[in-house]
Amino acid sequence: MGSYIPNGPAERDRMLRAIGVGSIEDLLASVPSSCRSCRLEDALRMLPPASELEVTREFERAASLNSGAETVCFAGGGAYDHFIPAAVDHVLSRSEFYTAYTPYQAEASQGTLQCIYEFQTMIARLTGMDVANASMYDGASSVAEAALVAMRSSRGSSRVLVAGSLNPRWLEVLRTYMMHGSGFELCEVPFDESGRLDTAALLELAGGSLAALVVQQPNYFGVIEDLSGLSETCHQAGGMLIVAADPVAMAMLEPPGACGADLVAGEGQSMGMPMCYGGPWAGFMAARRDLIRKLPGRIIGATVDRAGQRGYVMTLQTREQHIRREKATSNICTNQALMALATSVYLSLMGETGFREVALHCFQKSHYLCSGMTGLDGVSMVFPDSPFFREFVVELPIPAEAAVDRLLEQGYLAGIPVPGLGSGALLMTATEKRTRAEIDALVAAFGELIAEGGDTR
Repeated sequence: MGSYIPNGPAERDRMLRAIGVGSIEDLLASVPSSCRSCRLEDALRMLPPASELEVTREFERAASLNSGAETVCFAGGGAYDHFIPAAVDHVLSRSEFYTAYTPYQAEASQGTLQCIYEFQTMIARLTGMDVANASMYDGASSVAEAALVAMRSSRGSSRVLVAGSLNPRWLEVLRTYMMHGSGFELCEVPFDESGRLDTAALLELAGGSLAALVVQQPNYFGVIEDLSGLSETCHQAGGMLIVAADPVAMAMLEPPGACGADLVAGEGQSMGMPMCYGGPWAGFMAARRDLIRKLPGRIIGATVDRAGQRGYVMTLQTREQHIRREKATSNICTNQALMALATSVYLSLMGETGFREVALHCFQKSHYLCSGMTGLDGVSMVFPDSPFFREFVVELPIPAEAAVDRLLEQGYLAGIPVPGLGSGALLMTATEKRTRAEIDALVAAFGELIAEGGDTR
């Protein structure tokens, strides 16, 4: 079936001239020639046409290759294997939620609006901030959008500092946002021997003025950052403190709002969403009250109607579809309401006490895993003197990537190699799902692998 393209040749020529290129081929010049010259069928490795019966049989064949045993996950790095109560999926599967259209329409149902309102309320309480929005894609884009909020509020500085201990994938997204046409300079602040933000380097890079500092709590290496004084440093330089926070850690640690953070952003996957090959997830963003009109996405408010009944309304939405384009703060407009609902249901089921118990289990089991790993010959902590919440980096006497590949064959997702810290550096974690038997078995498997001298053949 063909596709309808409304732009004729004359219109396309005018658009090409307006952006300064002579042809479509010139527009795609930045795409590697190897990608432009290959056939679509080859690039996508498309199979020949098949009947429905043949496709069904192929899927069944592929499914039969699964071992049937669940891979035991000790990897984190932004996605975590948490227990999800059955009630979460049950509520999400209700037709009024599951089939809902994106909730930016004025006729959005009260149920959908209430779900978003409850999500905002819980995030605000969890982060210790005044207000929270909804509809952020994921943690990476939330952090980048928070940086844009700080840039729009800048008093003239064009520098955004980011801790070198930020999740590297989030850092790449931040670079994409900041480095292409924004006019802002992104500077990386190194971490010291403890794995924390190097405050001396921060003071030097701040240089009297900056737009924002982005720091992760706990950071990518699992180390708990010392946030005290960072807010004052940022404010003295005319910038804002942005904390990329782990929501589970916030159940035990002092909330970023209490540390003077101006914006808090992060990933909500840990609260009721499966890892699911990287999504869909829901990012979150919370801020001081005076920044509310600069936040992207939407904000739902509660009110009372003429009959005295409680109701929910779309209070603010800074999308270019609804306000003047030059006033719009973002083109973020996805319907993450279903994922936000998962978070709301999860946190409602857990309650403050239950959510804190989840965090405590993660803390205790990760430390038990760390104790077992460092008890093996040749294994040590990369940052031995730094406190961690649920993730830590160990130095193996064998290559980390090869060890992970070998243990995957045994049913363990053993961790994430961190080559920037050395060939043997491995980031590991344990959530509340991991049992003592699973942890002991993984440590024993590492012990056997190390005893073999790292032979990964």
